[in-house]
Amino acid sequence: MIIASLILNILVLIPVCIALIGDFKKIQKVAGSFTPARGILLSMYLTILIASILLLFFQQPILAFALFSMQIVYKIISPITVRTIKNPIVISNLFIALFHLITVIIMLKSGTFELTNP
Repeated sequence: MIIASLILNILVLIPVCIALIGDFKKIQKVAGSFTPARGILLSMYLTILIASILLLFFQQPILAFALFSMQIVYKIISPITVRTIKNPIVISNLFIALFHLITVIIMLKSGTFELTNP
């Protein structure tokens, strides 16, 4: 599931980042026109994309756990911060959060790693 969650991140974030960088009309409809806030969002998405690619090659379950946990939190609170659940980005955030949550639960149940120091 770790690999599946990392691949999901990569498959979703490549077109999203391209759309944000290209400032395409379709992305403007859901993310608004370019603003510094949208630029910050792009930097966060690029960071998650880069981390996901690196974790695919340098498999570190504890780092994947941290990445997925951070994504779960920010994606679940996105309807609150965006003030709607109808935005396509918010909707996709919730589905991705659910996928990552399943991954994290499986990681915890399988003992993929220990959360305490040895």
